[in-house]
Amino acid sequence: MEDDSAAVVANGVGGGNGPSLNGSGVEAAGSPPSSSGSPPSNGVNGDDALMKRPMLPMEGRMKKRVRRSSVLVGRDSNGGGTATLGVAGRPNFVAPHRKWKNSRHSRTIYGRGLPKKGGAGGKGVWGMPGSEVYDELDEDPNDPNFDIDAYNSSHNVELKEIVPQMTEEEFVKKVETIIHEYFEHGDTHEVADALLEIVKPEWKALVIKTMIAIAFDHKQSQRELTSMLLSDLYGRLATSQDIKDGIELLLADLSDIMLDTPDAPNLVGNFIARAVADDCLPPKYAYDYDREELDGHAQAALMRATALLSMHMSWGHLDNVWGVGGALRPVQTITRQMLMLLQEYLVSRDPIEAQRSIKELEVPHFHHELIYEAIIMTLEAFNESKEIAMCELLRTLDSTCIVSPDQMERGFRRVYEDLADIVLDIPLAYSILDRFMQRCRQAGSFLSDNLIKDMPTRGRKRFVSEGDGGQIKQTSLLHRDI
Repeated sequence: MEDDSAAVVANGVGGGNGPSLNGSGVEAAGSPPSSSGSPPSNGVNGDDALMKRPMLPMEGRMKKRVRRSSVLVGRDSNGGGTATLGVAGRPNFVAPHRKWKNSRHSRTIYGRGLPKKGGAGGKGVWGMPGSEVYDELDEDPNDPNFDIDAYNSSHNVELKEIVPQMTEEEFVKKVETIIHEYFEHGDTHEVADALLEIVKPEWKALVIKTMIAIAFDHKQSQRELTSMLLSDLYGRLATSQDIKDGIELLLADLSDIMLDTPDAPNLVGNFIARAVADDCLPPKYAYDYDREELDGHAQAALMRATALLSMHMSWGHLDNVWGVGGALRPVQTITRQMLMLLQEYLVSRDPIEAQRSIKELEVPHFHHELIYEAIIMTLEAFNESKEIAMCELLRTLDSTCIVSPDQMERGFRRVYEDLADIVLDIPLAYSILDRFMQRCRQAGSFLSDNLIKDMPTRGRKRFVSEGDGGQIKQTSLLHRDI
């Protein structure tokens, strides 16, 4: 009987004379009082009294509030007491801050708001670029490896903007690069703009000296370009005094320059005379050649300039002191010079001198005219020795790459095209050309097979005495013999 009463009390049901209470301590409605010895008023026995009664709506709401809290109270697996569940609680429990951990959607319009690593963190990475420079120093003064100098240098640093200054050697190399580019494009305004960015007032004379010294190692056309550049720089980059100082530096080093350029005094004299003619230098400077500080080579350069300026109508001709080089000359002038050098070669039979003269023409795009004139001269000569000499010249020009194969072939094909007119003046032109082609083929392989195959041949005329009984054979106008 005591066991039954204890079970009833454990389930929250009143015993004895007291009223029955629910789980919340409130008297149950409609439950009549019962005596201690009588059975329960609801008509159930002692074993059925151990069963749970239905839960009231208020009790369900209260339990739901408990589940939403961060600490969950419930019974353990053995049904003994309560268990507190946290982040690492039951297996079926999901921590609140992990519900959105693997979500791919951003919670705000600005992203997750987490700092970016920028390559400085993570597994197997090297860190931010340059982070090795900012390694932390050991700042413990009691450490045996503590470096007081490194510590002071890292904490007492003052940053200043330093513009690297160009040395004189670097400046000269830069000017040489600009001048060599100028020889390719010929734009004086571009050179002036490039020099204005790097030149200093004390280096203007050095620019003049470097320009003229570079022209010594080039041809007449580049020297003409240098004189034009010197005239255009006057008043924009350099003054008359700067040009005079640059020439003085050049005259002082003239003895060393002559080791590489023996004709340097004459070249300097030409530059001085051209500068005087372009109003870049006063005429008095050229006539003052008997100064004591000048050596013999410098005096010879000034005397050369004086001689050019003292000639009759010389100032008007000094514009061509370097000649009209390259493609600036008229076609008739270039053709005349080619004929002269070919005639000189046939007299001297010196291929080296002929090669030098061809290079001085500076017209590699017009070498097909040289080949054309050489073949025409061979056809007109009708001399075997001249044929051999001209064949040797063409072979030498091809082997030294002075004349390109394309220019060589163009010259021969021009003769093929004009052969119908050439034969009017040279009746044996076909036979002479055939013999010359065979000689050139035996001398070397500078003529292609297609060029030899395309050589035109002249058909032989038929005469009345050749058969047909002395009568002229009737031929069609479309297929008549030449």
